[in-house]
Amino acid sequence: MTDNARRPLVAGNWKMNCLTAQAVSLARGVVDGAAECELVVCPPAPFLPPVAEVVRGSGVGLGGQDCHPAEKGAHTGDVSAPMLADVGCAYVIVGHSERRADHEESDALVHAKATAAHAAGLTAIICVGETEAERDSGRTIDVVGGQLAGSVPDAATAANTVIAYEPVWAIGTGRTPTTAEVQEVHAFMRDALTKRLGPDTAAGVRLLYGGSVKPANAAELLSLPDVDGALVGGASLKAEDFLAIAEHSR
Repeated sequence: MTDNARRPLVAGNWKMNCLTAQAVSLARGVVDGAAECELVVCPPAPFLPPVAEVVRGSGVGLGGQDCHPAEKGAHTGDVSAPMLADVGCAYVIVGHSERRADHEESDALVHAKATAAHAAGLTAIICVGETEAERDSGRTIDVVGGQLAGSVPDAATAANTVIAYEPVWAIGTGRTPTTAEVQEVHAFMRDALTKRLGPDTAAGVRLLYGGSVKPANAAELLSLPDVDGALVGGASLKAEDFLAIAEHSR
């Protein structure tokens, strides 16, 4: 359950799913649902403009799934943070484990992307999380701590940065850590941010949990003291499931 100073945030990462009609329909379903927390949808880049039209004025935020660290240039296939802002985005996900794995993104690159997001006026949702091998070897805290240290810019604030803890082994697998394990990592992150950014800033930074979040386990996960919402993958592709998760964040 989030601190009173931190408004819960539930963000949907649609990943590489949907076509235009599906994306528009899904966005409409989210807009039509009632939620007291902050909702954000992150569709694939081609569908940002039509989804932006649906969510405009609704209170549902729009986010990109990635951005390039450069403002512009010869980077075929990439999307810059100013481009995302220009089509109506307020958020962008950076450092997702699928980007770190599939594109070999380093902490330094994630840091550069988050910095670019901040410069464009976007809030960066910076993802961190350990693999199953790292969890089994007892290295979760070391890995997450290293990713936080390397990926979060010094200029991070509660207004421009959200941290999402997504254990890699739980993403899309149906497996989740125990609530004690989730709270342990989130409490560690809060403490690490306090040492790095100061107590006032760290107290306001929202820490999301991600990794097979669904309506059936949302209440348990989102009731934890240092969990301020969720970054939802597969369950965000059905508006009713996404909204059901959001209901538990109050």
